[in-house]
Amino acid sequence: MRDADFFRRWMAATAAAVEQEADRLTELDSPIGDADHGVNMLRGFTAVREVLDAEGPGTPGAVLRLAGRTLISTVGGASGPLYGTLLRRTGKELGEAAEVSDDALREALYAGVGAVAQLGGSAPGDKTMLDALVPGVAALSTSYRAAGDAAQDGAQATVPMLARKGRARYLGERSIGHQDPGATSAALLLGALAEVAG
Repeated sequence: MRDADFFRRWMAATAAAVEQEADRLTELDSPIGDADHGVNMLRGFTAVREVLDAEGPGTPGAVLRLAGRTLISTVGGASGPLYGTLLRRTGKELGEAAEVSDDALREALYAGVGAVAQLGGSAPGDKTMLDALVPGVAALSTSYRAAGDAAQDGAQATVPMLARKGRARYLGERSIGHQDPGATSAALLLGALAEVAG
């Protein structure tokens, strides 16, 4: 069973991963976006870490809902609403339970990913964060490590894709050959989950 502390450690590990990879995320965003994904994600997850340390929510669901609200209020562009929706919906699905099972987390993440797809009007293959999230969450039924690996593979698989959503879609065929920054940061999120789960 996973308690609130586990979820706080997941968000802290994500913040650390984003901090380490912020320059790379911005580098990936430069040719196909606004060249600010790393900066935005770093600002958002730094704020998440600070607010969770300050407020210390007592349930897994409350941790994720607060993290989601914080991302929406601090991250610019599309990333804030998308990541915020992912975490808020996942947290909402977890409810007020003091501890949640791995199965419950997987089902909640499915709901969160579904909410992201609905908000963005996108699907796997569109060269978005869903290309990492969908295979990553699906692999949770195997293990947390498998989920992190599948998300990483999913992010790398965006390189040959034609972007059909987001700013990159305006580039048409010039979007081909670049790894999607959103899928890359989504892989960091699931990789951090795998790291904390052990």
